[in-house]
Amino acid sequence: MSDFIRIINHERRLNAALKDLSIDELKEVQHKLNNVVNKREAEAEELERERQQKREKIAELKRTMQEAGIDISDILEDEIGGKPIAKASRKRAPKPPKYEFTDENGDRKTWTGQGRMPKALQKAVDNGRPLSDFLIR
Repeated sequence: MSDFIRIINHERRLNAALKDLSIDELKEVQHKLNNVVNKREAEAEELERERQQKREKIAELKRTMQEAGIDISDILEDEIGGKPIAKASRKRAPKPPKYEFTDENGDRKTWTGQGRMPKALQKAVDNGRPLSDFLIR
């Protein structure tokens, strides 16, 4: 954070920094600061107005598309070609761990039984231990 911002955000520091200014000079600074604030507020209002207009246009387009029986995937299929776009699938819940084992570092680890078998577990199975010994009961 710059020194200027530290000063302007702290009343005592600001007071000390401005102690040499006359009342007229302080009022001029206040006027300039008010102008900056007013410009920022106007910009924020304009941006929000544009966002609201965009939301309204999108809602209108959605209503029109729904009335016409058109889905967004229909439009995108025509534009990019290829197979129909699949609907967004829901992410499934993670599977609970099925096996528990101790790795090379002595840490207790678990494995769901899906995907590649962890190296420490694979090593134990390769050395003759049955996978059923590691089942979580």
